[in-house]
Amino acid sequence: MEEAVEKFSCLIIGSGPAGYTAAIYAARANLKPVMYTGLQQGGQLMNTTDVENFPGYPKGVMGPEMMEEFRQQAERFGTDIRFGIATKVDFSTSPKKVWIDDTKLVEADAVILATGAEAKWLGLPSEQRLNGSGVSACAVCDGFFYRNTDVAIVGAGDTACEEAMYLSKLCTKVHMLIRRGEMRASKIMVDRVLQVPNIEVHWNTDTEEILGETGVEAVRVVNNKTGVRTDIPIKGFFVAIGHQPNSAVFKDYIDTDEQGYVVTKKGTASTNVEGVFACGDLQDKIYRQAVTAAGTGCMAALESERWLSEHGLI
Repeated sequence: MEEAVEKFSCLIIGSGPAGYTAAIYAARANLKPVMYTGLQQGGQLMNTTDVENFPGYPKGVMGPEMMEEFRQQAERFGTDIRFGIATKVDFSTSPKKVWIDDTKLVEADAVILATGAEAKWLGLPSEQRLNGSGVSACAVCDGFFYRNTDVAIVGAGDTACEEAMYLSKLCTKVHMLIRRGEMRASKIMVDRVLQVPNIEVHWNTDTEEILGETGVEAVRVVNNKTGVRTDIPIKGFFVAIGHQPNSAVFKDYIDTDEQGYVVTKKGTASTNVEGVFACGDLQDKIYRQAVTAAGTGCMAALESERWLSEHGLI
């Protein structure tokens, strides 16, 4: 006997600041939202130690602790939070169809996508071991912790240049590690970086290992032209080689840009599909902050409520 298909008014796919904020607003609007959290409940903040730039936490807060408080607030207003991964969707029908873990089919009138994005890493064991203990993929989030120290950043695009310049205002010295003899960033960004006195650019440089037991102490690099290895003493190591939005499962129906970020209509959380909304890092490649993700989660929930009301579905 086949399991009955569950039908929801509002389905939220993904957790984290965007998903949980959407859940809080949707639940308070009596939409009775159901959330499937995805593999990493709480999103990227579950890998973050101190968060000091989110309003309302004057003493700072650990990322996992903050996400637990978000979850509790969403549940307090009646969000049905479930563990599961959306593995297939069909947004061509009304209601929309979503398969969870390849087996369970659910349907929803409105769907909020909050699956986020993942930082790309170099793939070094030490990189993951020291993640949160000196290794970071967000200079704006964590640069403050390394003020008045020497740090390194790997990356050659516009974002890496921006983050290097941001770090240069806080840190004594910024070592910028570039694999080739040129950057892929725009010329104006490269020129700006080269004019900053405390940014030292290391051309043709590969990162071999991040050194340190409980925290970052140095980075071992090798010049891929000469083969010369060097240990550079640092306290922070920043990876800025890009992010990968978790949008693959939606691409048959939802418009994305060349990098895979979901495209929303300007100033809204609306996608190209009626009744499907996107929020958080899934559609934001510029700011990528918890507070901006939460803001777009609010937008997605308010727009979902309005859309459902206009179509007589609540």
